[in-house]
Amino acid sequence: MSTINQMSDLKILLAQENVHHQLSVPQLVERILDRNEGTLTDKGAVQATTGTYTGRSPKDKFIVEDDVSKDKVDWGKVNAPIEEEVFVNLYHKVLDYLKQRDELYTFKGFAGADEKYRLPLQVINEFAWHNLFARQMFIRPTEKEYKDHEPEFTVVSAPTFKADPETDGTNSEAFIMISFKHRIVLIGGTEYAGEIKKSIFSVMNYLLPQKDVLPMHCSANVGKEGDVALFFGLSGTGKTTLSADPLRRLIGDDEHAWSNHGVFNIEGGCYAKCINLSKEKEPQIFDAIHFGSVLENVVLDDLSHQPDYDDTSLTENTRAAYPIQHIDNIVQPSRAGHPNAIIFLTADATGVLPPISKLTKEQAMYHFLSGYTSKLAGTERGITEPQATFSACFGSPFLPLAPSTYAEMLGEKIDQFNTDVYLVNTGWTGGAYGQGSRMKLSYTRSMIQAALEGELNSVETYTDPFFGLNIPMHVPGVPDEVLIPRKTWENPEEYDQEAKQLADKFHENFKKFSYASDEVKQAGPVYHK
Repeated sequence: MSTINQMSDLKILLAQENVHHQLSVPQLVERILDRNEGTLTDKGAVQATTGTYTGRSPKDKFIVEDDVSKDKVDWGKVNAPIEEEVFVNLYHKVLDYLKQRDELYTFKGFAGADEKYRLPLQVINEFAWHNLFARQMFIRPTEKEYKDHEPEFTVVSAPTFKADPETDGTNSEAFIMISFKHRIVLIGGTEYAGEIKKSIFSVMNYLLPQKDVLPMHCSANVGKEGDVALFFGLSGTGKTTLSADPLRRLIGDDEHAWSNHGVFNIEGGCYAKCINLSKEKEPQIFDAIHFGSVLENVVLDDLSHQPDYDDTSLTENTRAAYPIQHIDNIVQPSRAGHPNAIIFLTADATGVLPPISKLTKEQAMYHFLSGYTSKLAGTERGITEPQATFSACFGSPFLPLAPSTYAEMLGEKIDQFNTDVYLVNTGWTGGAYGQGSRMKLSYTRSMIQAALEGELNSVETYTDPFFGLNIPMHVPGVPDEVLIPRKTWENPEEYDQEAKQLADKFHENFKKFSYASDEVKQAGPVYHK
């Protein structure tokens, strides 16, 4: 088997005259336009398209199985193993390919806003617009930090290199491979920039727990009194919208970590979905998209170059990437104290989960492991009606270690720092999808505000007979009848049937967590078949 001499291999590549190092935003924008990689919008953002791959390609993601990873990684469908020899051979092929390109771009930066736990990283890009994306998504170094920077992980991205599954051992022309032994992420065959960001998140999800730090797929903000809130939730639950609160400062919108010192952002930017984006609904995100930002697969008007955020002709997964500094109301640097409250968001299309309930530590661990929401029609190819979906720790695709690792750490930290945890349903009320209606955003905001301000700690509660959840009987600004889901349905018997079916799905999904303690297992729905 050929080997990797990372320092030598990469030094040879990066010493070539066609390599541009650490270009500024204006320099990168010039290269993007000169090379016809993208177009400028009316506000000066770069718009680029990604061709065939308009989202992540989970079936093409692998972790190299070797003496470093073999006994640590939770192998399976999410963490598919690939032999070290296959990785090494492909790595050399990609480097040889990149040496023939007319231009390459490198960026050195960090993942992790807490200097004690940050990861110095390097990104090597074939496309200038991908390098701009990396520059805006990761933490940018100062001049001194750049001078002293020694990368501990390198992302090599070659989107126009197409793998041959027969000879290269991949599933398709695309591949995303992480080698923890060689500290390299190898990406090829896909132009979707999100693979760069999410691969480093996966790396941090592997490295941080070994330092007793909990990585989390969540947004975070802080109030005027310094109180910190975390928002977990899968796509469509309102995580970005609800954490972008004008009365609270944003720490970050997607990836964080919780150490014994507090919470810190892993990234230096935001990667926001922008389908149906409007200034009225999400002013912070709308106003953040200007010069220096990257729009991915957003259709522009031919004459005005104005983005049409409602156009789904390329994909529903349209994205905007921008540095967090494009938002006014932020915490700098992106660090804060320990969370006072954690919000688990779910968009329950069955309409049976309560709009808000307070969780015990065991319930928090149960719902964290479950990671439940409903996928709605149109969010993925082939989905024509809402489907219950469970994603462990609200981020299963990015967890190299067993979900129990993260859940146990969460439980310990909830105990240690006396953190309140709430389950908030931003989905349906008064009936299931197609009969009931979506929970009013104003109600959800009022419920979250009451939770964050501690107003629900002494309120009388009602215990849901199906899910065992403690529901507050009164929330300022919310009608009492909205709080108990069964009371909002015209036919209570239909509610009972729907609740039993959802409870069954929770129990069925949780069978895979056989290692959970009895206390956590019993913290799920009360109803059993």
